[in-house]
Amino acid sequence: MLNKKTLEDVEVRGKRVLVRCDFNVPLDADGNITDENRIVGAMPTINYLVENGAKVILCSHMGKPKGEPVPSMSLAPVAKRLSEKLGKEVVFAADNEVVGENAKAAVAAMAEGDVVLLENTRYRKEETKNVAEFSAELASLADVFVNDAFGTAHRAHCSNVGVAEHLPAVGGYLINKEIEFLGNAVNNPVRPLVAVLGGSKVSSKISVIENLLKKVDKLIIGGGMAYTFKAAMGQKTGNSLLETDYIEYAKKMLEEAGDKIVLPIDTVVADDFNNDANTQIVEGDIPEGWEGLDIGPKSIELFKSVLADAKTVVWNGPMGVFEMSNFAKGTNEIAAMLAELDAVTVIGGGDSVAAVNQAGLGDKMSHISTGGGASLEFLEGKELPGIVALLDR
Repeated sequence: MLNKKTLEDVEVRGKRVLVRCDFNVPLDADGNITDENRIVGAMPTINYLVENGAKVILCSHMGKPKGEPVPSMSLAPVAKRLSEKLGKEVVFAADNEVVGENAKAAVAAMAEGDVVLLENTRYRKEETKNVAEFSAELASLADVFVNDAFGTAHRAHCSNVGVAEHLPAVGGYLINKEIEFLGNAVNNPVRPLVAVLGGSKVSSKISVIENLLKKVDKLIIGGGMAYTFKAAMGQKTGNSLLETDYIEYAKKMLEEAGDKIVLPIDTVVADDFNNDANTQIVEGDIPEGWEGLDIGPKSIELFKSVLADAKTVVWNGPMGVFEMSNFAKGTNEIAAMLAELDAVTVIGGGDSVAAVNQAGLGDKMSHISTGGGASLEFLEGKELPGIVALLDR
């Protein structure tokens, strides 16, 4: 793992181990967890520490309470669910100041194998500003720090970077897995390596495109991004999503990339942005008053033929407006193709993950990244502060 130490490289028995998890899970109006993927993702690290006699102190953020206590963003429901999953009580330290009397008393009373969960770290405004005093308070509870929250690894906060200045800091199983899959997929792939980029904007993925073009054998571009590239080729795009400021950039990319970039050849267009709009399939120019909302059948076949030989695929961003059933076919067909491939398939970014899970194909992928923004920055080739802060091997 980029030669960073992991939780197996340090002695944990009898030690107080602070673990930064990503328990930013969705709750319904009654406070029930509606998707527990992130809790499931943290279990291997928690189980290892419990089994190896650590005193396990868990911390996480939830939502954006903006530095004050918001009862609907309390981690209490997570403590309850963790208790059920572990088959033992997870003590919830209900302190609005996070490291308060409840937390200190709960940690002082811990035996080996016990688990305590602190309150939402973002109840403190210092958290997102990485203020040294709050980092020191968190660190004062523990002897060792384990970061297992890839979803926040691109942010320098108290609970993932600040505490690492006070405690020996190592990676947990989930963060190791992310770096191994994303890192190998991009920097040490089995070839051919094909990247599939979708989503709405070229502007948000410029650095990703530039970094990946140096590394991939083919780069497939679908979704709203494709229309800016279409415009760069002189095609009319009707009412489709278009970033006029980036047409020159797209032109330059197409010139530099040669045949590496693969674009849609036909488009499902609609006369309105809704599921029940009138639709048609067009090649080339998109007529005035119509907008592209999905890739067409010929594009699906083209993309599949490019993917057929791939041994590593990185996918970030849907091929169309997959939230509407009539414009989900492109995204679903690509997901189904990846599920069948004899290749390492890495899905990064919120919408692609949602699309794969919506299609019921999540368990058919080699790796689904838990961090949207973090996985994008990783694909850009950026160093993530939460990873940099870990001890080197």
